[in-house]
Amino acid sequence: MLTISAAEVDRALTFPGLVETLRTAFRDGAVQPVRHHHGVERPDGAASTLLLMPAWTDFNAAGTSAGGHIGVKIVTVSPDNNAIGKPAVMGLYLLLDGVTGEPQALIDGQRLTQWRTTCASALAASYLARKDASRLLVIGAGALSPFLAKAHSAVRPITSIRIWNRTPTNAEKVAAALRAEGLPASAAGDLDAELAEADIVASATISNTPVVKGALLKPGAHVDLVGGFTPTMRESDDDAIKRARVYVDTRAGATKEAGDIVQPLASGVLKPDAIVADLHELARGEKQGRQSDSEITLFKSVGAALEDLAAGIAVYKALK
Repeated sequence: MLTISAAEVDRALTFPGLVETLRTAFRDGAVQPVRHHHGVERPDGAASTLLLMPAWTDFNAAGTSAGGHIGVKIVTVSPDNNAIGKPAVMGLYLLLDGVTGEPQALIDGQRLTQWRTTCASALAASYLARKDASRLLVIGAGALSPFLAKAHSAVRPITSIRIWNRTPTNAEKVAAALRAEGLPASAAGDLDAELAEADIVASATISNTPVVKGALLKPGAHVDLVGGFTPTMRESDDDAIKRARVYVDTRAGATKEAGDIVQPLASGVLKPDAIVADLHELARGEKQGRQSDSEITLFKSVGAALEDLAAGIAVYKALK
């Protein structure tokens, strides 16, 4: 069994390559039960969350067992970690042979998540963002922030990357790191002004209070909501939902776990049939993406185990 570090994941993957890997994965499908979601209460401090995300090759669809895999990601989300300088999200990915169950690889789950999450956003943007989208606003300066900047830059001609965070010094740190890699990044001060100018708004926070104000979005904007993963978390307001054509990564996950979808559904702001498509339908050409340069699109992801499986297989094949 291979033990694969974060640095080895970085060497094994490219943003354009993983976007296309995920496009194929969503087109072909896999068996992916809705993830197990458990709250871990503690006597002091915020509760942690334990996530278990299994998936395996759909042998019936493939018609053969050759090359099949089983995978499971084990993730913990501990919000208090930020106060002690540790990432809030930790995890491991275990890849198994689909026929024998033999362990094949134990992969750094945090890094795999960063790659697959942001490349799924870029995959959605390839269908939903304007082809000439050049101004990217990233809200949040956590671990996903630089990955979002690089992933979106892989599918659209981005010439300006603005990073906004409630703590400005953290935004500047991310921007400086991106500039060091040759990307046109800078820290942003006025969020409202940035929302009004952005062609793509990518938000990766764990906020319970919306940070994306729909009334400020310009015609043709694309909104990419990554951060919220529970029904109480919400990054966009009702105006954003009302003004946009809404898409999700998976209907089963987003309508159960994502506050940006669950809350508008509960209030009637969003009707179930107003969710235009998920990534399966877009990748298979069953539903349309962007239909005009003036419409606003909104994509909400909560993460799909299929993404981890596809990315894990790609890493394993590159390194074995």
